[in-house]
Amino acid sequence: MPALHELQFRNSFARLPETFFARVRPTPMPAPYLVAGSRAACELIGLDPAELQQEATHACFIGDRLLPGMEPVAALYAGHQFGHYVPQLGDGRAILLGEVAHPDSGHWELQLKGAGLTPFSRDGDGRAVLRSSIREFLCSEAMAGLGIPTTRALCLLGSDEEVYRERIETGAVLVRMAPSFIRFGSFEVFFYRDRHAELRQLADYVIAHDYPELAELEHPYLALLEEVIRRTARLVAQWQLVGFAHGVLNTDNMSMLGLTLDYGPYGFLDRYDPGFVCNHSDHHGRYAFERQPSIGLWNLSCLAQAMLPLLDQENGEAAAEMAQQALRLYEPELVQTWSQGMRAKLGLQAARDSDKDLVAGLLDCMHRQQADYTLTFRHLAQLRQDEPGGDAPVRDLFTDRAAFDAWARDYRMRLAAEQSSDADRARRMRAVNPRYVLRNYLAQQAIERAGNRDFSEVERLLRVMSAPYEEHPQDDDLAALPPDWAEQISVSCSS
Repeated sequence: MPALHELQFRNSFARLPETFFARVRPTPMPAPYLVAGSRAACELIGLDPAELQQEATHACFIGDRLLPGMEPVAALYAGHQFGHYVPQLGDGRAILLGEVAHPDSGHWELQLKGAGLTPFSRDGDGRAVLRSSIREFLCSEAMAGLGIPTTRALCLLGSDEEVYRERIETGAVLVRMAPSFIRFGSFEVFFYRDRHAELRQLADYVIAHDYPELAELEHPYLALLEEVIRRTARLVAQWQLVGFAHGVLNTDNMSMLGLTLDYGPYGFLDRYDPGFVCNHSDHHGRYAFERQPSIGLWNLSCLAQAMLPLLDQENGEAAAEMAQQALRLYEPELVQTWSQGMRAKLGLQAARDSDKDLVAGLLDCMHRQQADYTLTFRHLAQLRQDEPGGDAPVRDLFTDRAAFDAWARDYRMRLAAEQSSDADRARRMRAVNPRYVLRNYLAQQAIERAGNRDFSEVERLLRVMSAPYEEHPQDDDLAALPPDWAEQISVSCSS
């Protein structure tokens, strides 16, 4: 595999007019060291993982030197934050270096997060801290392991440079990867500034760069909106299926490619609580777990509004109605993805009208009995149709065993109705119900060790979370119920 300097870099985003970005130079961190690197992410761009150990690579990824083809820029965008429009945001601590094309995986942009001040930093310092960078590094790769669309994390570099957030912490630079980091807010900023020419240029770029199959359609801008709606619906459904709460679903954190973008105060459910709010800055629960589907649609409506001048160009007076019709694609796509996924989680092979009640009954029981979300579905694979006494692993997760028994009777009847084989069902269920998810307390333990330059737990979590559906007997403690102290962990927008 090639070395870093052998990769062919370019920056197609930097070919747009400079109203879309600011040209910047990263501010190098002193004495960088490698915290962790992702072999899987290296493979996406054809990079030899050994390159991540090299000082020359570190110098490049902290902005101390640039390779041919790299053109560092910080993107302009706006966004609705907690429901309120903020007219200018932009990459305040992220700098796009350029992109690398791979014959198998396509093009990947490399972005430095924490690389110093940009014109969009506002009152910030442009830096990232090791704590939050570890959380994003691990969750980016954990989501990829779960099969959920996401930005990726190539590597994480630390430094003893002091950075102040709620307290003084050490700094870090995370090297993120995605086919594109363009977001809903990238369109909003030009819509609200009444800059329709830039709107069109941006849409044309997104289509040419990431959706070339749409270019020859009669209404490519409408097709782009529809595709983003479908992808976002599927993404949110996948979050709900694994019990993932994003925490800050502002429009500037929503990807035009339907990727999970910007990991801040995220959290995976421990016990099932549909009202779970993972961000202690979210005082009104706007981004609670159960609200993510409706927030996804709300954010898409903001994007649709921003694209109205483009739709008007294509459809004239029918633009608003076309946008509304496009938004109606969201709920059916989300419901279908979630329903199919939930049937798969229960090991059901055929759809039946009664499945909705069966699923609702389980979730209600889990909520009332405070059962662990991940382990309930994983342990259900062990349930046997002819041996109710073998239900102990899943049954013991419920405080009221009789309540689970009542639901399990209906579940067994449903399995019998399609002549389900226990062995085949268990195999299918283990393929879609993870044994391991990146619970907040696991990330916190890794962060605490990393504070002492011990990155072994970061490496262990990366290895296990990259293959969360497999059994890892030597790491089985990572699949245990969370300790009591885990409830005291508090994450916010600075996380």
